[in-house]
Amino acid sequence: MTSKVTVIFLACLFVSCATVATKRPELKTQRTATVQKKPKGMAGMTPERPPEPAPTAILKEMPAIPTPVTKDPMQALKELVTMSVQAPNKQEQELYRLRSIEVVENKLNEDQLEDVAEDSDFGFLRGHAMYRLGEISLEKRETSKATRYFTGVVDFLPESDLAGRAENILEHLAASKNVSSQTIGVVLPLSGKNAQVGQRALRGLEMGLGLHIPGTAFRLAVMDSEGNPDSARRGVERLVREDNVIAVVGSLLSKTAPAVAAKADELGVPSIALSQRSGLTEIGPSVFRNSLTTGMQVRQLVRTAMEDMGMKKFAVLYPNDPYGIEFTNIFWDEVLARGGQITAVQTYSTKETDFRLVIQRLVGTYYGEARQDEYNVRLKELQHSDKKRSVRQSNLENVLPPLTDFDAIFIPDSAKAMGQIAAMLAYNDVRNVKLMGTNLWNTKDIAKRAGNFSNSLIFVDSMSPETSSQSRFAAEYRNLYNEEPSLIEFQAYDAGLILRQMIASGASSREELREKLSTPQSFPGSLGVLKLSAEREIERPVVSLTVDKGEIAPLKVRK
Repeated sequence: MTSKVTVIFLACLFVSCATVATKRPELKTQRTATVQKKPKGMAGMTPERPPEPAPTAILKEMPAIPTPVTKDPMQALKELVTMSVQAPNKQEQELYRLRSIEVVENKLNEDQLEDVAEDSDFGFLRGHAMYRLGEISLEKRETSKATRYFTGVVDFLPESDLAGRAENILEHLAASKNVSSQTIGVVLPLSGKNAQVGQRALRGLEMGLGLHIPGTAFRLAVMDSEGNPDSARRGVERLVREDNVIAVVGSLLSKTAPAVAAKADELGVPSIALSQRSGLTEIGPSVFRNSLTTGMQVRQLVRTAMEDMGMKKFAVLYPNDPYGIEFTNIFWDEVLARGGQITAVQTYSTKETDFRLVIQRLVGTYYGEARQDEYNVRLKELQHSDKKRSVRQSNLENVLPPLTDFDAIFIPDSAKAMGQIAAMLAYNDVRNVKLMGTNLWNTKDIAKRAGNFSNSLIFVDSMSPETSSQSRFAAEYRNLYNEEPSLIEFQAYDAGLILRQMIASGASSREELREKLSTPQSFPGSLGVLKLSAEREIERPVVSLTVDKGEIAPLKVRK
């Protein structure tokens, strides 16, 4: 009889575990400037329960048998064992045997299982108790204890189906113990539409491990995820079983990152993810991350706006997609935590190209009936004014001035979308506000796209022209590949550098490496100091940026 733990464990070893996905719901796009309802995502979905164990199914199809009446479950179990031998016919004997196995596998706690495994009065059930204890040990990642229990099953019940299953698990446990301490595995999208990004990360990782230096002892085992979660899981399994890697780096894509992290954690192998995908480090204690996350960006952005620039009130204009919703949620919480206010919020479709109505909703000029008295007064003034009016002022639908009761607008979207929004803000006479964004704005054409707002931008990134020019890694990369490295190469390089330093300092097993990665400490990275946090996040340096004289530059606060 195979219980839930065994089903999951064997499925992970022989096939590949299914990824449990979560998806944020679509939000309604109609918001007024005064609506302040925070967007929410769905809670994590629960995987389907494994099928009922075979003996239970058999019992349901067979006639009922008398159950021993006693308050002591151990004594009742002994009576079931006795009846499995003394019952008047083979059918009843088999029923009592299956009933006793069901009790061992589903009803006993760990202490009771230990008692059964050590007491000769329980006969054949001792092997089943050992198997269940082995499963519990695997669940706790106590592989030495698990090996001892499964070996006991083979010794106690030789030639049985249970012993065959125990032998299979022992084979995989033995294979997972083989570790090449200087071999690092990597799972990246090296084919398909994301191949170029994967190749760039591979270059950075190779340099971080020192593979471009003659005589290095490190080796890199590479698997192509093909951008597919199933391929990613199989890749991790091959890296562990065939290449005996001490750690796994990857993946970049939000679609494959959970698969890589979950499979590596199941096999007890430390992994360093390069993805921003939220919740990765919550998968298990062997999962670490080296990426410029949403939280890192928002904390720096809000700190700069509120502490350095004295801002208190903010508007949020965000796309209705996972990226926009996640950034908006974290930005909202950070602003409130620092005593600030969110005074206006508006969402828009990712397919939006004309932001006229979106901006009007944000600044309160769309719903004229809510400002009817003011509308009537201003319309009358316009009609009797002798001054020349612009095209916009002549449009009676736009006689109301924008309500800008905020210091800045946070726009967690691309530079292209920001440019379209900036143009429509200018058209709607929105002035004297800053535009705040993420590292997606760190592009060469940002000043051109921002238009009238080019000198009113605040965004963040882990790299800037200044830090990149001072980086020794960047100089070596340019010499090797004759091009500038992006943040992807920087992050992959730092992941390789950390692993190389830890292994060189004595981490020769997966357990030792995991323990070192779990210890909060600092490392010199390619762009500054890296900090390993207690949450298994590698905190990267983050700088606040703006546009000065048409070029991206560090933000200088004038106090």
